[in-house]
Amino acid sequence: MRSCARRACPSDPSTDPQNTETVLNPSRRSLLASALLAPVAAIHRPVLAQADWPSRPIKLIVAFAPGGFTDIAARLLADSLSRKLGQPVFVDNRAGAAGMIGTQAAAQAGNDGYTILLGTISTHAIDVGLGKKLPYDPAKDFLPISGVAKGPLVMVVPPSLGVKNVSELIARAKASPGKLTYASGGNGTTSHLAAELFKSIAGVDMLHVPYKSPSLATTGILGGQVDVMFDTVPTSLPHVSAGKLVALGVTGNQSVDLMKNVPALGPVLKGFNPDTWAVLFAPAGVKPEIASRLSAAVRDSLAAPEVQKRLSDIGMVPFPVQGRDIAEFIRNDTTRWADLIAKNHITVD
Repeated sequence: MRSCARRACPSDPSTDPQNTETVLNPSRRSLLASALLAPVAAIHRPVLAQADWPSRPIKLIVAFAPGGFTDIAARLLADSLSRKLGQPVFVDNRAGAAGMIGTQAAAQAGNDGYTILLGTISTHAIDVGLGKKLPYDPAKDFLPISGVAKGPLVMVVPPSLGVKNVSELIARAKASPGKLTYASGGNGTTSHLAAELFKSIAGVDMLHVPYKSPSLATTGILGGQVDVMFDTVPTSLPHVSAGKLVALGVTGNQSVDLMKNVPALGPVLKGFNPDTWAVLFAPAGVKPEIASRLSAAVRDSLAAPEVQKRLSDIGMVPFPVQGRDIAEFIRNDTTRWADLIAKNHITVD
């Protein structure tokens, strides 16, 4: 830039020719330049720092034990994110208290993008409606980054029950109110609430038999101790294939690849869609730049054919809903389950 010392700068139309500009000595010019540039540098420092993210491994917390749907989906996602982000993403299983221990750990982690959570329908929707004293606030403590996976449950009965489809089951239940029993993995679990939603929509009454875990509930129906259960597709598939259980239908509006001959229950029971889901969350306050990179990485991961195939192998489908849409989805699902829980006086006791 030209110096205009002691004279008007002809290139500046706002300069009065009769005015003169005081010459600044070098030291004063340096101080002035530093003062003017300091705020700019302060603004750009965080941006530059975020541009380096991630510079170390990222922890993906799963609030449940290894081997379940959430854990499998998390490991599949972590593998893909590691490649796309250029840093290892490792799964940290923090099981206990129906998902509350791991979810609390994620809520209390730093919001620097190095701890994220694969939350579920239980940790961020159902538990709210159950009125549990949660050690975290699902809405305030987390930012939803992206949906990851979504999948149906399958309605199964033992062959000894003698019903071949859901219409026959409904007819049997209406003919003998309260006589049929259904198993769940415990009060307030997805299998429990799916059955309660079924009862509400179908207009039937069945007796709830809660077990201490989903695996014990599966053992119970295999032994003929109970009549009906809503279970995950991967868990039920081997028993259905072996003829030990009869699949009457899958939740939602379409069949799944693993059970192509099993009809969807949605067309028969309007509004019956208790699908389970998993969503990637970051602690609240995470920088927008980091959230954006995570969203893009998840979206690209779920678009990959190999990821879609591996999700299909466990009875799930990609769920790449992001931004305001995923936040609205979670709010609506939370309200839906809260209404069902209140209507049926469901408790965790």
